[in-house]
Amino acid sequence: MFVDIHVHTVSNCDLPVAPGEDVVATPEQLIEMFDAVGIDKGVMLPLLTPENCMLVQSNEEILEIAERHPDRFIPFCNIDPRLHKNSADTDLSFVINHYKDRGCKGIGELTSNLYFDDPRVHNLFRHAEKCEMPVLFHIAAGEYNTYGLIDDFGLPRFEKCVQKFPGIIWLCHSQPWWAFISGDVGENEWSGYPKGPVVEGGRVVELMRKYPNIYGDLSAGSGYNAVSRDPEFGYWFFNEFQDQLCFATDVWATDQLDNRLIWLADFLIDALDKGKIDQVVFDKIAHRNAERVLKL
Repeated sequence: MFVDIHVHTVSNCDLPVAPGEDVVATPEQLIEMFDAVGIDKGVMLPLLTPENCMLVQSNEEILEIAERHPDRFIPFCNIDPRLHKNSADTDLSFVINHYKDRGCKGIGELTSNLYFDDPRVHNLFRHAEKCEMPVLFHIAAGEYNTYGLIDDFGLPRFEKCVQKFPGIIWLCHSQPWWAFISGDVGENEWSGYPKGPVVEGGRVVELMRKYPNIYGDLSAGSGYNAVSRDPEFGYWFFNEFQDQLCFATDVWATDQLDNRLIWLADFLIDALDKGKIDQVVFDKIAHRNAERVLKL
């Protein structure tokens, strides 16, 4: 059994997320893909902000999909820090609680291309903490021609947010997060997919050890690459942080059945079969951590 904490879907849209890309899978197509892999449920993250794709999706559409498929999908709401009046004083608890009361289990995927310490971003975090909602975010290495909350090399701005808002469960995602699993990542590599053996001293390991409310969203090529580039390290990482890792794929299109939808699942199953992790560790990463964090 897997609970996938990071998927995207739309009810009916033939607009590609970007020129030359595939269109986003419908819920029914995604369910077929889930069944082929053994994924029981998926957390839907609304495509809310314009920075990351051509289409913009409402929280209401996500809720409608969840109502149609309550046994297969879990809704998140997505809140842009600029919502309503583009102000650091906006009462975002009002809107967060509205969606929480309707069944949303968290906030994300945050993709607004603003700095982590922008006052408007801090305002969102303050209200997320007040409303006791986990936050799933995409990190960016800079402004323009990208998307996600912006940090500097070494992730100092994010760590200050963790210290300022200790009540938030942070679900961390994207290349500029997972590249720091190794201690030798350079400034020209941290927004990509570094290869080769993992070197001790990675910032991800440091932060997850220091802050138990930091969780790893293992989705996409970035998460899979982090744990598979050096398999023995990946097995150690699974065991060391078994309570802070969540299975995820970041699947959004029908042509991803044979790549990102199965990469991590196959790697976890192989680790279990080889005795590199036990059933308890497997179950935690596959679904129990998500169930606990999201109070399912």
